[in-house]
Amino acid sequence: MNENKNQMYFAANPDAPHDKHIVDYHVDGIDLKFNTDAGVFSKMRIDYGSGVLIKTMREVAFPKKGILDVGTGYGPLGLFAAKFWPEQTVDMVDINERGLVLAKENAALNKIKNISIYSSNIYENVDQNEKFGLIITNPPIRAGKKVVSTILSEAYEHLVDQGVLLVVIQKKQGEPSARKLLRTTFGNCDILARDKGYYILKAVK
Repeated sequence: MNENKNQMYFAANPDAPHDKHIVDYHVDGIDLKFNTDAGVFSKMRIDYGSGVLIKTMREVAFPKKGILDVGTGYGPLGLFAAKFWPEQTVDMVDINERGLVLAKENAALNKIKNISIYSSNIYENVDQNEKFGLIITNPPIRAGKKVVSTILSEAYEHLVDQGVLLVVIQKKQGEPSARKLLRTTFGNCDILARDKGYYILKAVK
């Protein structure tokens, strides 16, 4: 059975019938609520891998030059980052218009203002003159290897010196090749965490 790609979370305008839910998630005393819907990634719960990245990223040191969340969906990574580092501005980008609407709703719902949420096909609309201290991503595996590889390799150009890229990816969905690509691009890649087949990879510019 072929899936309609216009209903997938990596489509610009998913046409799946609306199916709205509210998801709660808490980390270290921070409790956020998220509006979700059909046509976005992991609508029924915060994705397990995203949860591992949220819990891991809080302990990572990086230059305080702003944060970029690539493929934000309805916003869990970016909004937790904005709560963890309220003195930072978090840019949250996605191609999925339904996800972006939800991310904006969720920023308002959780009274988070140190964010900038906008449409971008990967880095296309990210200001080329702006460099970030931290880039975080749970890349859209089902969008294909080319998309994932572009997110990882082009992150290098959007980081300040000593800037950090954090990626969550499952071993069975390409972690070994992602690690190899990061080592080729950045000259380094560390595994910060392993949890139920999910790996948190860290590369430093």
